[in-house]
Amino acid sequence: MAMSSGAGANSGAPMSEINVTPLVDVMLVLLIIFMITAPLAAHKIKVELPTANPTVQPKQQGGSVDLAVKNDGSLFWNDTPVTEAEMKARFAVEASKNPQPEIHLRADRSIRFKEVSRILSAAKQSGIIKIGFVTTGKN
Repeated sequence: MAMSSGAGANSGAPMSEINVTPLVDVMLVLLIIFMITAPLAAHKIKVELPTANPTVQPKQQGGSVDLAVKNDGSLFWNDTPVTEAEMKARFAVEASKNPQPEIHLRADRSIRFKEVSRILSAAKQSGIIKIGFVTTGKN
């Protein structure tokens, strides 16, 4: 405890005042740190994502196959309904062709990625090399 050195009736008694100068110094330093770091933490990184341009079609040597997947999981091979077993068999047939056609996968927007991943896995196991994702234009 600090002792007062002044003369008078209270000489020798402990001081009852708190020195707040170090507290104010620490608070000012913290305020400056937060003022500098707060805008950096709130900064969002802008990423330019590519947009689909449905009018441009690349030239295909071996043709292409359209595979559509609806929200309920039903599959359509060139607009013809197929089962998953038929899809795998057709993947094997297409993989054996030379040049191999590109598979254009059109998946419903609300389908789970698990279903799309299962189709991609079946295509890879069959030996399909070229798979393209068909999207809509600018949203």
